[in-house]
Amino acid sequence: MTPVVEAIHRPQLPPEHLVESAREAERLGIAELWVWEDCFLTAGISAATAALASTEQLTVGLGLMPAPLRNVAVAAMEVATVSRLFPGRFRLAVGHGVQDWMGQVGARAASPVNLLREYVVALRALLHGEEVTVDGDYVRLDHVRLDWPPTIVPPVLVGAVGPRTLALAGEVADGVLLDADLTAETARASIDTCVAARVAAGTTGRFEVVAYQRAYLGADADEQLANDARPGGLDAGVANDAAEAARRVTALGGAGVGTVVLMPSATQPDAASYLRWVAGDVGNALTGTA
Repeated sequence: MTPVVEAIHRPQLPPEHLVESAREAERLGIAELWVWEDCFLTAGISAATAALASTEQLTVGLGLMPAPLRNVAVAAMEVATVSRLFPGRFRLAVGHGVQDWMGQVGARAASPVNLLREYVVALRALLHGEEVTVDGDYVRLDHVRLDWPPTIVPPVLVGAVGPRTLALAGEVADGVLLDADLTAETARASIDTCVAARVAAGTTGRFEVVAYQRAYLGADADEQLANDARPGGLDAGVANDAAEAARRVTALGGAGVGTVVLMPSATQPDAASYLRWVAGDVGNALTGTA
């Protein structure tokens, strides 16, 4: 299958640039623009809301939102409010956060995976309008029910890299957000881990697979790829090559990825030109019209 190709607005850009990026993405026909919450740059919910409010049809993905930073009831209220204001146009991924950053703000968990499990289960239940009472290690709720749950419940994905978190995504989430350091082969293995855990847990329903992919532009693109690649990672990404970006998108689709979100470098100065490259050069390469 050929996956949907989308783009991300990086939090290293000033927040006031986001509205222009969202409008340009919609003008170009990009169906989804992704944002993410990164310490200590832009906040995720407010960024997503700004992008949604400045467009008419654009879907906005938040990937990802660190679970330790918010009480799950507050997170559910925020997600529900955004989802009711912009029904069917918001999707999110939740993760356990970068542990060093979580430690900086006093939110580091002794077991990040257990925290994420409790959090996602409670968040999904609240968004589906259930009354939740739970006394877990990290999530404690006493007869909590949202007064205004979403009319269209957004899928809750889990951002995952390691096998325990991938299995968790398969067991309790609506999908998985895969890290940018992957090839088609590692993507397929990650998806297999999710699916096996999902089958073993008896979990049903649609399971979405989204993957980030670095596709950098500019004179320093190769240098930035080398700097940003995970130590020991199998693949850094693509530099200044729309045809190669399209080839990798197609390969990821063959591995089972449904949505590929192309990511510029943190030093990309002009988000609009990057979006035009994604919609134009990469899009044309995918359709064979380059």
